Amino acid sequence: MHRSKRASTRWKGLTLAFALLFILSSGMLIHDLVRSAREQAANEALVQRVEQEVSLGEGTSEMSNGDSVSAEAPTPERNYQPLVQENSHLAAWLMIEGTEVDYPVMYTPDSPEYYLRKAFDGNYALSGSLFIGADCVPDGSNIIIYGHNMNNGSMFGSLDSYANEDYAREHQEIIYDLIQPDGSYERLTFEVMAAFYSRIYSVDEKNVFRYYYSTDLSDPDAFQYYIEEVLSASLYDLGVTAEYGDRLLTLSTCSYHTEDGRFVVVAREKHSSTSTR
Repeated sequence: MHRSKRASTRWKGLTLAFALLFILSSGMLIHDLVRSAREQAANEALVQRVEQEVSLGEGTSEMSNGDSVSAEAPTPERNYQPLVQENSHLAAWLMIEGTEVDYPVMYTPDSPEYYLRKAFDGNYALSGSLFIGADCVPDGSNIIIYGHNMNNGSMFGSLDSYANEDYAREHQEIIYDLIQPDGSYERLTFEVMAAFYSRIYSVDEKNVFRYYYSTDLSDPDAFQYYIEEVLSASLYDLGVTAEYGDRLLTLSTCSYHTEDGRFVVVAREKHSSTSTR
């Protein structure tokens, strides 16, 4: 009888413990979902702030000299000046049509990972912000941008979709707005040429490709080495390569295929698409 009572008490204790664990886990999950939604909403608000439509209106418009001109379709433009005034660390904006990627890119050369866990406004954010890596500059020969691989697809959470060749071909164009201190910007268009898995290598490992050290490709040999290694590591061949003098864009995020894993996408600039605004 006593043994039965002890067993019943033990079972009730275990049931209570599991119930408390479930409640705690559920609470943490809800907290994470709320936090993720809040951070994503804040980023979407930034997009809304910089977007504006410029249109001459419906039908025809009358110019100051009395002449009429045909209306033009709304042209999407971006006004970065208010954001630059709020935060001078804003150096660029990255966009990939048809994906979640539509984010500011931060630049703090004295502390490159400053925005690793910070939002645009400087407050703590688990998803952080996209940022330009150490020893890189926003208009350099190889612009390396880092971002978190978030479960909800935000930041670079969708970057590893480039492991699929069909996806890469459907999302081959990357827009990079290079923003000046006065808020004006130069729009650069890049074309994806490679995607590959990598990792952070220890200092004693030999004959490995440390893509994250290739920040300055102004030397022809360094440029050629980078291109050869990138194309060799690529998961597929898109028929795109680069020549010395081409500006490159390298996007990097965490990958869980191995310890300290990384997933990397490399693109070259399409020269004819550069415009200043």
